[in-house]
Amino acid sequence: MSAPRLAPTPPPAGLLARVRDRRLAGAPSRARTVAYAASAFPANLLLQTFSAFVVYFYVDHLGVPAGWVAGAMIAHGILNAVLNPLVGAASDRRRTRWGRRVPWIGLGVVPLVVAFALVWMPPALGPTGLVVWFLLVVAVYDVAYVVVVLNVSALFPEIFRTTAERARGNAPRQIFGLVGMILGTAGAPLLYGTLGWTWMALLLAVVSLAFFAWSLVGMVERPVDEEAVRDREAAVGLRDQLRYTFANRAFVTYVLGSLLLQSTTAIVLAAIPFYVRYVVGGAEADATFLLAPIFVAAIPSIVGWSWVVRRVGPRSAMLWVVAVYGLATCLYLLPSTVLGAAAAGLAVGVGVAGLMQVLEVALAQVIDDDERRTGLRREGMYFGANGFVVRGSVIVQAVLVAAVLGASGYVEGAGDVAQPESVSTGVRLLLGGVPVLVAALAFVCFWLYPLRGRDAGEAVVEAEASPTAADPLPR
Repeated sequence: MSAPRLAPTPPPAGLLARVRDRRLAGAPSRARTVAYAASAFPANLLLQTFSAFVVYFYVDHLGVPAGWVAGAMIAHGILNAVLNPLVGAASDRRRTRWGRRVPWIGLGVVPLVVAFALVWMPPALGPTGLVVWFLLVVAVYDVAYVVVVLNVSALFPEIFRTTAERARGNAPRQIFGLVGMILGTAGAPLLYGTLGWTWMALLLAVVSLAFFAWSLVGMVERPVDEEAVRDREAAVGLRDQLRYTFANRAFVTYVLGSLLLQSTTAIVLAAIPFYVRYVVGGAEADATFLLAPIFVAAIPSIVGWSWVVRRVGPRSAMLWVVAVYGLATCLYLLPSTVLGAAAAGLAVGVGVAGLMQVLEVALAQVIDDDERRTGLRREGMYFGANGFVVRGSVIVQAVLVAAVLGASGYVEGAGDVAQPESVSTGVRLLLGGVPVLVAALAFVCFWLYPLRGRDAGEAVVEAEASPTAADPLPR
């Protein structure tokens, strides 16, 4: 009797297939968590370097008229804001064998770092040509940045499914982000001052590409019944996505509070140079000594806020964060020396760390609640709508800074001697009074935030008959 014939063993899947077919079940490992978190370093490094130095590079180094560059930057801001909901909605509606988010990230990383490098490597052109170069290259940079960073952010609620997981997973991510922010602010001048702008651009692009490549190890999606959800995802158009998202009471209260809080940080950063010069009488370079303590205190404080979020849940943590941050900014009302203002910055850094830790955890909770109502995971749309709204923090900052300086009698370009004494009081209030008032409005928003529990299954919604419950997306 012959022996039974065994079925042939299938050949091992190739590397590309194994990468394509990765799916996450259960909690992510520590290695995957750290790899995913590493993406925040290049994202903030590129963003901070661009935001801090691109105007200086094109105006002072290349000689482009400041008004032309200002107009180009306005176009950049508008494009970036509009792209967020568009890319978010498209990401939610397209599911491939590679997933919904990972293909966007993989396709966008190389154009992102290349466009960033080209911003600082223009050809020999006149002012008009340089503005055209700037507009074209920055448009590619904007598209690629939103495509990559929005989809990386959209993976956060999917990889980490509970408040405890999210609080732990967000801590290393925000620490990586802070380091990228610090190096983008302090490291870029060292590089372009010693190596030149071209080598700075190439070095930062290569480092960013390496970190993004590492972070792809941690970017993995969860398995779904694709046939059951693909048609529903594709059937929801942009108009319905926007209508439903902005009818969600939990999202509206969250995003208004987030806008106000991010406006306060923008006000603080904008007011510090005036504070140094007109309140504590320091040199312009002393602004570094006021900013550094904020970052120094924020890095270890992120770990403490992670514990708070796990302990009390997102809503209560947001209320604590706003209270701590608002009261900390009041300390700027007291100092008369650079050293005293730097000490106040340590307390502000504790509050900044809270903002970084809790806001994305709370947005993930909003997304969980939306899935409970609709049966769809719409991370892309929520992060895109959030990105669109919080871009308004630049407008809020500009209006409030201009209003306070104007009311105090500030004279543009007059220097220290010609300014009236009321300017010192006005600037002190701008840094130590205005932020706490804006934070108080954010506190009201988060007080009205209706999700009371820590996780989707525990969340208690005050108004179950809200527009989102009564007007669901098509099933």
